[in-house]
Amino acid sequence: MKVEHAPTAGELKSPAIDWEDFVARYGTVLALVAVFVAFWILEGRFVSGRNLLNILRQVSTLAVVAGGLTICVAAGEFDLSVGTVASLAGILVAGLMVRQEQSFEMALVIALLSGAAFGILFGFIVTVFRVPSLIATIGGSSIALGVNFAYAGGDSIYGQMPAAFKFIGQGFVGGIPFAVILALAVLLVQYLFLNKTRAGRYVIATGANPKAAKLSGINTERYRFLGLVCSGFFAALAGVMLTSYLGSAQPQGADPYTMDALAAVFLGMTTIKRGQANILGTLVGVLTLGIINNGLNMVGAPFYLQNMVRGGILIFAVLLAVRREEIRFF
Repeated sequence: MKVEHAPTAGELKSPAIDWEDFVARYGTVLALVAVFVAFWILEGRFVSGRNLLNILRQVSTLAVVAGGLTICVAAGEFDLSVGTVASLAGILVAGLMVRQEQSFEMALVIALLSGAAFGILFGFIVTVFRVPSLIATIGGSSIALGVNFAYAGGDSIYGQMPAAFKFIGQGFVGGIPFAVILALAVLLVQYLFLNKTRAGRYVIATGANPKAAKLSGINTERYRFLGLVCSGFFAALAGVMLTSYLGSAQPQGADPYTMDALAAVFLGMTTIKRGQANILGTLVGVLTLGIINNGLNMVGAPFYLQNMVRGGILIFAVLLAVRREEIRFF
């Protein structure tokens, strides 16, 4: 007869926390908190409600670009044209309304389709001709840049724009910038797509292990193609948002978003779901960049230092991912 005994106090203790794994998984989040506190100490106005809302508004456009790029990277591809494509969409939406006197709705549709069209072009080149996406999108970026200057004539495009268009980047809803609300809505859609749909799961499976995904019956070319289209479409949406906020468009106005979006995505791959491009991680990366840029501005750091810091963050994030063999470039 087996006699059972009551568990001792030691046996009732919960398993010890694996601090090494915790830091590895949430280190980027902890760094974000540390940076936030540091700027709070250096400049008390940093934590004012007005400034925090300003940070969210500043990163709203980047969040949309980076979210689309996250889907692309999750599928195992890279898009180095997002900044230029965003500039193209901004040039088109402004030019169509100001120069061609098209309606806001028509200009918006054409601008968004331009981003999707570049995504389709890249998807075709990558999946049919087997050209690495890194190379295809660099070449495509040059094409988009040429189109930008040709259409704009090398100048900024500005003028009277419809109130509905200006509301996207300049309007408020209940004291909150509409751009922030729009960015959160877009991130939610992107998150639900990647995590709650079959197509999203296939995208992740394709990026994680394309050979295994193909053996399991997944059409990996289709989801690599989809990732590039999503990246182009959301880059175009971000370009529209930026033009609405500024009230004008420049041929290279959104180009810096390429580096920032890559940094945000790679930072996101070091947290939450390590080794996997994920929307929540990307959001952490976006907020990290936004807080650093805003904080450096508030403490009076020169502009060149901000560029150096952003470049350093990108290199650091990529080094972490490459060291862990979490990403491949070819």
